[in-house]
Amino acid sequence: QVQLVESGGGLVQAGGSLRLSCAASGRTFSSNAMGWFRQAPGKEREFVAAISWSGASTYYENSVKGRFTISRDNAKNTMYLQMNSLKPEDTAVYYCAASEVRIIATRKNNYEYWGQGTQVTVSS
Repeated sequence: QVQLVESGGGLVQAGGSLRLSCAASGRTFSSNAMGWFRQAPGKEREFVAAISWSGASTYYENSVKGRFTISRDNAKNTMYLQMNSLKPEDTAVYYCAASEVRIIATRKNNYEYWGQGTQVTVSS
């Protein structure tokens, strides 16, 4: 059974940092693009960042550029999201996702596998 499990969420003050992890099990995703999405209360799930199968290419939503860094360790079958300079508007449930393709994808329907989400709350 394929599983993606996020961890690392929590409560942090504005300006603080968190590092999210996404551990995959059941199959390897070393040949697959992966990404992070988030969903705030009452809003649609939105794209945050994506990374190609090798990690050589990354892409970010404009509001997180320069503050968030996506990375992966294929040997550990794990993806990360380092979040710095957090703002209250970053508050959301963060989901990791894996695609069946190698290249970066930014749309939800490009991803076949999803984690259960981890809550990130940024206080002002």
